[in-house]
Amino acid sequence: MDDAKKLLDDALRLPEQQRAEMATRLLESLDEADLSDVDDAWAAEIERRCAAVDTGDSVTSDWNEFRRRIEHDIFGR
Repeated sequence: MDDAKKLLDDALRLPEQQRAEMATRLLESLDEADLSDVDDAWAAEIERRCAAVDTGDSVTSDWNEFRRRIEHDIFGR
């Protein structure tokens, strides 16, 4: 634990850009462990959504109409 504290103290003295790069790399290393579970979950969700569209159980919207509603709500046009 002392090594980790020293490493953290040293890292905090780095310039901002190097700290940001280090933080990014550390976060990416955490994400790698869970990628297979996430990929499997997304594949299952895509299958579920496609099946819902195929059976008519999913409510869909026309993109042009949806965009017009957004523009009206946000921009008042």
